[in-house]
Amino acid sequence: MIPVIALVGRPNVGKSTLFNRFTRSRDALVADWSGLTRDRKYGEGKLGEQPFIVIDTGGVSGFEEGLDAEMAKQSFAAIDEADAVLFLVDGQTGLTGADQFLADHLRKINKPIYLVVNKTDGRDPDVATADFFEIGLGQPLPIAASQNRGVSSLLEEVLANFPIPEDRQDPMDDDTIRMAIIGRPNVGKSTLVNRMLGEDRVVVYDHPGTTMDSIYIPFERHEKHYTLIDTAGVRRRKNISEAVEKFSIVKTLQAIQDANVVVLVIDAQVGLVDQDMHMLGFALDSGRALVLAVNKWDGLHEDQKDTVKTAIDRRMPFMDWADLHFISAKHGTNVGHLYESVDTAYASARGHWSTNQLTTIMQGVVEMHQPPMVGGRRIKLRYAHQGGTNPPIVVIHGNQLNKLPGSYKRYLENAFRKALKVRGTPIRFEFRVGENPYDDVAKGRRAPKEKARREHRRNK
Repeated sequence: MIPVIALVGRPNVGKSTLFNRFTRSRDALVADWSGLTRDRKYGEGKLGEQPFIVIDTGGVSGFEEGLDAEMAKQSFAAIDEADAVLFLVDGQTGLTGADQFLADHLRKINKPIYLVVNKTDGRDPDVATADFFEIGLGQPLPIAASQNRGVSSLLEEVLANFPIPEDRQDPMDDDTIRMAIIGRPNVGKSTLVNRMLGEDRVVVYDHPGTTMDSIYIPFERHEKHYTLIDTAGVRRRKNISEAVEKFSIVKTLQAIQDANVVVLVIDAQVGLVDQDMHMLGFALDSGRALVLAVNKWDGLHEDQKDTVKTAIDRRMPFMDWADLHFISAKHGTNVGHLYESVDTAYASARGHWSTNQLTTIMQGVVEMHQPPMVGGRRIKLRYAHQGGTNPPIVVIHGNQLNKLPGSYKRYLENAFRKALKVRGTPIRFEFRVGENPYDDVAKGRRAPKEKARREHRRNK
């Protein structure tokens, strides 16, 4: 499983700054989930080949009342669900009573605790950390999160205790299609799982939050191997109260990472809400193939159906590449068609194309619509090749590609998607600018080869 790291400490010690440093080092979304408690953020990071989830929490002083007390409870819940805890203190302010209060709590838990002394920029690290030895949580680790100093080495030390298992498989390494069923509580995820399996394999109860953990169910259908992952729902902030339910959020994020295809279930009776969009965003930035299922469709009148369709068209115009199904998990309406879309999305996500094929497509696309001119020079796209799968990555080489406008990038994506017949998965593009050997000469500096020739002539 992906390790979970919680950032805790009193207010204004730099937890959010460190959170931003961790999450900026990866390509996935910084997930500011509106379904979480105030001042609590979940984000995804990656160090080399090791992914992780980091949680930013509200500050804890030990003297909270009212809303602040509720925020402090959520900080303690984050400690409970984490695999490792980074206890941040302020190297400029020094040791305080609030630090002592939180240290007393952390000493009682049985998990790795790292004492991180932040804001040591411009100070002697030994002097900045001296006061914190009496806390009794081991060697203080000095960093300056705002300057990004010591952050990488800190992360390396933390993740060294969570090596990637040698037998760990990428979701695309075998022929088993892993489907993560995600959505808000009570949208019918477990009912859908049971309907897809054809039996009551998951507890179903008409009460939000019945599923508190992700359940992996392997099965076979038409000689194809699948694993269904039934996840717990992510609910609105005001409705999150139990620590075990907060833990389910992490499990949902981990299930998305572990899946080949994500099926996002939307409640037709409630309509499309912000929590649906947040979960969709995390699935997209995780690069997973996607199928959309609007559940409880049978119970709507025609005008209600039109309202739901209009809302989806308005808020999801960028999702025209994903299959959309209007289903009833309870009665089985259109549920069987989900497998067709899942198979198509899975095949597209693991597709392979030759360099010649991709370059030919690119050349045809450019002939139909030339890229714009910048500074009197035409942007040139020279050749393309595949850079990865799950999701498919197309790498395009050329000149001035860093100046390519967003509208042309969208044109390229749509054209490649149509030519490759890719359905149900995002496509990512990487643009690499070739080096011009005459750039140095133009700037008054001789190119390396020219320098070598002149040096050779002088030595004769």
